[in-house]
Amino acid sequence: MKLLKSIGAIAAAVTLTAGLGGVAQAKEWKGWNIHPPGYPNTVAMDKFAEILTDKTDGRITLKMFHSGVLGNQPDAIEQLRVGAIEIGNFNLGPIGPVAPEANVVSLPFVFKDVPHMHRAMDGAPGDKISEGMAKKGMIALAWYDSGARSFYNSKKPISTPADVTGMKVRVMNNDLYSGMIGALGGNPSPMAFSEVYQSLKTGVVDGAENNWPSYESTGHFEVAGFYSLSEHLIIPECVCINADVWTDLSDADKEIVKSAARDSAVLQRELWAERDKASREKVMKAGVKFNDLADKSAFQDAMKPVYAKFFEANPDLKPLVDAIQATQ
Repeated sequence: MKLLKSIGAIAAAVTLTAGLGGVAQAKEWKGWNIHPPGYPNTVAMDKFAEILTDKTDGRITLKMFHSGVLGNQPDAIEQLRVGAIEIGNFNLGPIGPVAPEANVVSLPFVFKDVPHMHRAMDGAPGDKISEGMAKKGMIALAWYDSGARSFYNSKKPISTPADVTGMKVRVMNNDLYSGMIGALGGNPSPMAFSEVYQSLKTGVVDGAENNWPSYESTGHFEVAGFYSLSEHLIIPECVCINADVWTDLSDADKEIVKSAARDSAVLQRELWAERDKASREKVMKAGVKFNDLADKSAFQDAMKPVYAKFFEANPDLKPLVDAIQATQ
């Protein structure tokens, strides 16, 4: 009888241990996203989390934190690199200062248009950028759209580089963006995105540059009613995972995670195109004065010093830029 009890106790312990092992293997990841509920990226990242849970039968779950509640974008990038968060949806602009390969997409007019950006990022140039990011602790799983950035201001239409001369223009905190405005004769004013509306309203800056959805959703069109379609910057976004977390995954789980991210990217691009069109229509109905820069050659020529300075500092990245521009 004692022997049977001992055997039963051992069996129960083994069962309990196996159960605990199953629990230990389950992973709950934290994900960062700056955008609010309903935004294309937010919907797509929630879809990514849903697919991930479904395809792994709940072994891997992703809890998304939207609206930047876990910190601003530069902070979140560092959190992902050190493993404080596992997943992030980041713009490559603020990744550029961390991973030089990612900075090439911040060169003005490096992409011809948004479809060209998609082809380049989904091809060999995107793979090269991903390799550079991996060296800095970030694995790019998929590329999201963030539209094309154009100039807007409270003063006048911008038709030639001379129209920017003397204008105070808000830019993101990246030397390439400041150099771009400086090359056009303007005064770059790096500042947080949250400060732009009030700065436009009070005249601290004359203008800024961004895509249609950002121009519309922030209300910037209310205080800067001239929108000039330059499309000078087309900066993709990534769905990234911490490199150590990625390395610890089995090959099968890596395929599931990457497939889920790419499926979410298909959805995000579709939703972005719809939102881009809707935002443009909304601000046009509100009376925004719009002009299309059909001939951008003068602006592109003005960027030659920006490219020269970039290649002087990063000569090894010229082949990557050439590969992007040669993408058909």
